[in-house]
Amino acid sequence: MCSKTATPRYISACSDDPAGLAEALREADAVLVGAGAGLSAAAGLTYSGERFQRLFPDFIRAYGITDMYSGGFYPFRTLEERWAWWSRHVWYNRYQPGSLPLYAELLKLVQGKDYFVLTSNVDHQFRLAGFPGERLFYMQGDYGLWQCSVPCHESTYDNREPVLRMVREQKDQRIPSELVPRCPRCGAPMAMNLRCDDTFVQDEGWFAANERYRAFVRDHASCRLLLLELGVGYNTPGIIKYPFWEMAKKNPLATYAALNLDTPCIPSQISGRAFWIRRPMDQSIPALLKLQNA
Repeated sequence: MCSKTATPRYISACSDDPAGLAEALREADAVLVGAGAGLSAAAGLTYSGERFQRLFPDFIRAYGITDMYSGGFYPFRTLEERWAWWSRHVWYNRYQPGSLPLYAELLKLVQGKDYFVLTSNVDHQFRLAGFPGERLFYMQGDYGLWQCSVPCHESTYDNREPVLRMVREQKDQRIPSELVPRCPRCGAPMAMNLRCDDTFVQDEGWFAANERYRAFVRDHASCRLLLLELGVGYNTPGIIKYPFWEMAKKNPLATYAALNLDTPCIPSQISGRAFWIRRPMDQSIPALLKLQNA
């Protein structure tokens, strides 16, 4: 419910003030979290550097791939090579890591509030940390799901067991041909359920989550809403960043906060109701939790 005596929180400018943000969080009627790749990187799921070199040394030598993100777009010559890459990528970024502590701390930060999470991340960390599914919208897909590459129908399929088998049985950057996944309806190769082109499948679960997100936004359009943006860059700003700015502009009671090392370029219209916390999230989120509980 919105506070009937709500008043806007004004600060002098876009502020790097964790204590002020902790107070805004305490005063908020609701929190809309927008999470990007920077959150998972801060939690330990880095896609380059030592971790990438440790997990993909053979792909680096054979193909000259420089990081996990660009590897997802590499033009592998065969499906056997492609699925050797993707099975390993999925295993180490979706299944093997388990729940990461930073996500658990984020859950503690918003517990007790009316909150919802919109995320472009596809690694399932929110669910692993204990966030209820009805409060999540994985807008860009899920590493744990496959779809028909055509696609001939609008269904998705869990992939844990076949992915594990591919990881165990791959050799020389290839999986056995019989492990190449095929659509159970048309026989075409399967694909990752990731939004990278116009073949992305939005299944029944996707549409249900989308409606829950839209309902949350409608229900809190006039509330003291904290728009908490975590690790969101400019790769796909139209998913989280720009909509959050627009919500803050339209609602004078809203507060916008960006936890990001990169310059967020916050619009002047909301700079007096905005925070920019300019330190690593594996430091800033625990610090906010400590301030909140002080």
